[in-house]
Order: sequence, then C-alpha cells, then structure tokens
Amino acid sequence: MAHKKGQGSTQNGRDSNPQFRGVKLFGGQEAKSGSIIVRQCGTRWKPGYLVKLCSDHTLMALADGVVRFRGRNVDIIPSDPATPRLAIDRA
Repeated sequence: MAHKKGQGSTQNGRDSNPQFRGVKLFGGQEAKSGSIIVRQCGTRWKPGYLVKLCSDHTLMALADGVVRFRGRNVDIIPSDPATPRLAIDRA
C-alpha cells in the first residue's frame, strides 16, 4: 500500500468570487449622484424618490442628498433646493 496519494486531480480547489452585496449607504448618510446605496439579489429594497433600480437590482442615487429608509423603500432627500420636492415629507 502506498502511503502517499498519487498525482490525480482533487475534488477541491473551486471557489466563486464574492459578490459584495448589502447596504452600502445607511440612513442619514450623504449620497452623491450615481453612488450605490444597496447591492442586492432581487428587490428586497425598492427604489423611492430620486433612486434608480439598475438591471442587477442595485439601487443608485440620482441626485446628491441624504439617504432615507422608509419601510422597504429607499429615498434620497435632495440637498439642492432647486431639486423639486414631491410628497416625501408626509411620512
């Protein structure tokens, strides 16, 4: 009996790269236009005011402002007074 394994292929050695999903900017933090707020698998968080849903379900800020989580919606409260404000202050 040999006491060393031969040069066969192993069953180990495969691993996938991490996806780095999760919340990147939390509520109350400043977001620049184009910055990623949440990287997610499916729509756990839904886009709200001034937030875009990308093709891979990533949520992205459309304007500079402060991130706000309301239930499952993610909003951006704009820091620029020229940005039109909708009915996001009623909550």
